[in-house]
Amino acid sequence: MHFIKRFLIFTFGCISYNRYNGFNKLQLKGTEFIKDLPDTKVLFVSNHQTYFADVFAMFHVFCSVKNGFINSIKNPIYLLNPKVNLYYVAAKETMDKGLITKLLTYSGGVTVKRTWKKVDKKINSTVDILSEITRMGIALNDGWLITFPQGTTREFAPGRRGIVHVIRKYNPIVVPIVIDGFKKAYDKKGIRIKKKGVLNKMKFKKPIQLDFKKETPDNIMEIIMDAIEQSPKYYIKKNL
Repeated sequence: MHFIKRFLIFTFGCISYNRYNGFNKLQLKGTEFIKDLPDTKVLFVSNHQTYFADVFAMFHVFCSVKNGFINSIKNPIYLLNPKVNLYYVAAKETMDKGLITKLLTYSGGVTVKRTWKKVDKKINSTVDILSEITRMGIALNDGWLITFPQGTTREFAPGRRGIVHVIRKYNPIVVPIVIDGFKKAYDKKGIRIKKKGVLNKMKFKKPIQLDFKKETPDNIMEIIMDAIEQSPKYYIKKNL
């Protein structure tokens, strides 16, 4: 299984490399905050701008950091020694649409059902939700997990409470990521290139300190949304 995943990360990495260090550039900040993190039980929370381009870029960054490069993906030799225990949360309906998305799932996808997309139908049960949280826990216990708390590419959408349950149950190190420029460069799926010469930005922040005795689930959600710069104060700041 690790051999297959290593092969897929290498292949998709080679195909996508020029997107971030060729006709477009990826500006990195803060990867020094992740270089000494433990190999397991690390949860990354990020805003979301495309289905796949964001995740592709993060795979490049994490593999680069694993190989000792800080704030840079300029040496693609890191693809020969990828971070294999890397996972990301993705919508099941998106990942079931074709061969490429199914291969992407094998590269580390943890699929979930987006119940809020069909609020008029009871499409998910408590058992399903608990199963999804358990699968995220398995990923955390094996390595690093990338999540997008808003569950959508829509800017300043509210966060979904499921991520809070994961944090409270498994107590991982929580690291915020803020991205920008991906929506301008790629289509919504993150496959088709809309514009070249775009500076994509990715900023890592210090791990969030949480006190579960004091913080309510709502407080934790507010802290996360503020950390990924999707809270109301950032909305006001952007629209001044």
